[in-house]
Amino acid sequence: MNSFFDSWQFTYILVPILIAVAKIIDVSLGTLRIILISKGAKKIAPLLGFIEVLIWIVTIGQVMKNLTNPVNYFAYALGFAMGNYVGILIDQKLALGSVLIRVITRRDASELITYLQSNDFGVTVIPAEGSTGPVHLIFTVIKRSSLNQVVEIIQKFNPKAFYSIEDVRYVSADYNTLGTPRKTALKSYFKLRK
Repeated sequence: MNSFFDSWQFTYILVPILIAVAKIIDVSLGTLRIILISKGAKKIAPLLGFIEVLIWIVTIGQVMKNLTNPVNYFAYALGFAMGNYVGILIDQKLALGSVLIRVITRRDASELITYLQSNDFGVTVIPAEGSTGPVHLIFTVIKRSSLNQVVEIIQKFNPKAFYSIEDVRYVSADYNTLGTPRKTALKSYFKLRK
């Protein structure tokens, strides 16, 4: 009598599913690790790297033990692809770090600037000359979690504005005060000073 581990269900269904799931976790952790490295997270990134490689070794071991099963190859490739997708979703949900938004507009940007400032986003404005005439350059550094809100504000006040978004590795200001009400930031500052 054959055991479950010798059955076709184990070989062609369970093992490939386990390989795919392990690879999804492995690649998702790898994506998150790379993001944390770029943000300078020295403590958690190595731990994620350890877990990621441990999962990879176990997964590739199962593929190598079952080289005659082409379903495992497909499961490994599917897990890798889905891991990239899941890693990107995790990155978007966590929204770690800060971003710089650079807006270039030909229109009068005073309403946009006033609205951003009234919603406690720091704004720097520089008059400049573009290829078609005078423009305004507007810069703001915000928490990444506020990105969608700020993009909606830009599109509301100036839907034809050109804007670009960059990740920021380091911000010299208190990170916790970016995009937060100034009163709260001042209160937290004075609490820290006591």
